[in-house]
Amino acid sequence: MDNFTYQNPTKLIFGKGQLEKLSEEIKPYGNRVLIVYGGGSIKRNGLYDNVLKELAKIGAEVFELSGVEPNPRISTVRKGVEICKNEAIEFLLAVGGGSTIDCTKAIAVGATTDIDMWDIVTKKASAASALPFGTVLTLAATGSEMNAGSVITNWETNEKHGWGTPYTFPKFSILDPQHTYSVPRDQTVYGIVDMMSHVLEHYFHRTTETHVQDRFCEGILLTVIETAPKLLADPENYEHRATIMLNGTLALNGMVNMGYQGDWATHNLEHAVSAVHDIPHGGGLAILFPNWMRHVLDEENAPRFKQFAVRVFGVDTTGKSDKEAALEGIDRLRDFWSSIGAPATLSDYDIHESSVETMADKTVIARPEFGVYKRLSRQDSIEIYKASL
Repeated sequence: MDNFTYQNPTKLIFGKGQLEKLSEEIKPYGNRVLIVYGGGSIKRNGLYDNVLKELAKIGAEVFELSGVEPNPRISTVRKGVEICKNEAIEFLLAVGGGSTIDCTKAIAVGATTDIDMWDIVTKKASAASALPFGTVLTLAATGSEMNAGSVITNWETNEKHGWGTPYTFPKFSILDPQHTYSVPRDQTVYGIVDMMSHVLEHYFHRTTETHVQDRFCEGILLTVIETAPKLLADPENYEHRATIMLNGTLALNGMVNMGYQGDWATHNLEHAVSAVHDIPHGGGLAILFPNWMRHVLDEENAPRFKQFAVRVFGVDTTGKSDKEAALEGIDRLRDFWSSIGAPATLSDYDIHESSVETMADKTVIARPEFGVYKRLSRQDSIEIYKASL
């Protein structure tokens, strides 16, 4: 493995009733608080009122930014930045899933600079500071509650980019699995695909001697595969919700990829799709990942794919070449995601060949090639999209 330094400053507060710790966690940072959230679900399920009760304990003056989109937009970030500057906000609280948290990260940075946040997202400028913020997680999916990453969409230019800075780790994140009981089935499925995809992005890399990290990744995948059908059959089961929630956090908090760099080409491919068509991120990943796997599979890397097939899906390799075993593992992944209701083709979202060239253009905006496990070009993007139709 490569040399590495691992540090994660986010305080993770996990379990039933942990929201009662919110007021004490915020107290050191000030009492002018901006709550950031998406639609009305946190009001319907009572979480919004409970958050306000906690903030009242410290006499917080509360401001709000609602309506964060599933693919959070730079226009919403700019609204939040304006509120922070006009109202002298001291602390931000994201109450929601990964999209809300990603938006909050961008607002936190934008509130401390005169630089437009899109320039920071697109790496034309760098962040120098951020307002402190915390999260109350309501959707197990992205891991944004315990990492510094964020993904923001510019709908005017149809671009979607990931970015991050050491300043955008949450100060704390409260994870009560009960807050995910009301998550609709399709969003639960998308979250499951998303967290598995994060692990898969890590798993396919070029670094050798990553035995511990491989087992971390395989353990998370096996646990999610075992738990997901049970959760979907019993969506208010605390243990199942807790298991999935913790797996989502561990998949992308930097732990499983200590000592190597993962691939991330499939995320780049999906970002281009949802930048043009605004589809659910997890849905796009479910469609694209098996097709990325088939596209990059060759004789050289077949043993890695075979290892995945055997250790995660128990593929019997008797009488099979490495490549044949690998293909069976890819098919098993596709079948599992289909079995829980994830989409399998771009046409499921009414995306057809007429969009392929436009989406492929988006994959190479930042650089002419992308991906680590196998470098991909615009032409590779076209071929993977066509295979996904």
